[in-house]
Amino acid sequence: MMEEVATVIRNNHDGWITVEVKVKNACNHCESSESCGTSAVSKAFSPKVQRFSVPAKESYQPGELIKLGLPESVLLKAAAIVYLLPLLGLFVGASLGRFFMPILDIAATEAVVIGFGVLGGVVAWMMGRRWAKQLEQVSQPVIIARIGQRIV
Repeated sequence: MMEEVATVIRNNHDGWITVEVKVKNACNHCESSESCGTSAVSKAFSPKVQRFSVPAKESYQPGELIKLGLPESVLLKAAAIVYLLPLLGLFVGASLGRFFMPILDIAATEAVVIGFGVLGGVVAWMMGRRWAKQLEQVSQPVIIARIGQRIV
C-alpha cells in the first residue's frame, strides 16, 4: 500500500474530511538538479499541494496530520491505462490499417498505416480517459493512522 501524510483542512461533519497533501517531486534528488532543464520545468509547473476529500469514520480537527493509504493495484491500473493502452491502440490501429488497405482498395503506403496507427492511438487514449475517470471514482484513499497535530 502506498502511504502519504496529509493535513486535515476541514471536517465536513458528513462523514468526509478535506485533506491537503504536499506533492513530492522526483526532481531535486540527483546532483544535476541545479543544471537540469527538467527540474526547472517541474518546479515551475507542478502543483505544490493537492486537496481532496476522503471518507472518515472519526472526527478530525483542522491542522491534524493523518496517514493515507492507496493500494498499489490502483496505481498499476492507472499506469497501464495511461501508458500501455494508447501504445496498444497505436499497434492495433496500424495492424488494422495494413489489413484493411487491400479490402478498401487504398494504396499501400506507410502514410496510410501511420494514419491508422495514430487513429487507433487516439481512440485508445479516449477510452483510457473514460476508464481513468471510472477508476478514480471507485478508488478512494483510506485513512490508515492518526498522527496528531503538527509541531510548529
